[in-house]
Amino acid sequence: MLHATTGALTYCGALVSCAAVALCTLYVTRPTARGGPQADTVANASNASPIYGVTIPPGYRDWKLIAVDHLVVGKLDQLRAQLGNEIAINAFKEGKVPFPDGTIFAALHWTRVPSEDDDKVLAGPFPGAQSFVVGSPVNVQFMVKDSRKYAATGGWGYAQFNKDGKPADEAMLKTCFPCHEPIKARDFIFTRYAP
Repeated sequence: MLHATTGALTYCGALVSCAAVALCTLYVTRPTARGGPQADTVANASNASPIYGVTIPPGYRDWKLIAVDHLVVGKLDQLRAQLGNEIAINAFKEGKVPFPDGTIFAALHWTRVPSEDDDKVLAGPFPGAQSFVVGSPVNVQFMVKDSRKYAATGGWGYAQFNKDGKPADEAMLKTCFPCHEPIKARDFIFTRYAP
């Protein structure tokens, strides 16, 4: 999130976070199959991520919010929301690290775009305010904990599904574990449970 030095900017930052969470449901297609959060994430190969065989878990859009963040790298400017299944949420609440098998995290990513409409509304009470909202979907990523199946990658299987719903290629997935490896002490998880 942007650092704010005034109450007005802090309020705008909070609005951005709320907008990102509220609009989560508008931009990533909900799978048509319904199932519990612990539904099997390995299915037919045409819909599965290469290497790990992870598919989109049914009902993941109903999982609880863990955190919202903002990522800027060069021209990349994204709003991101992390969700977790019941096992993930309970592990965070109980401070369990490493996470137990069956934990699944979902990360929803969108472009971040300015909101002229919100700026106009906020101009009166917060002169100079700038607000941003989610733009187009980028992808959704998953991490699935199975310490035996994914022993070579710290117990985690990875998946990324592009905005068209198709899994990312093998070359992209080979970058997942090396990216997460430096945070081994936190069981390879970047996300922190937001208070």
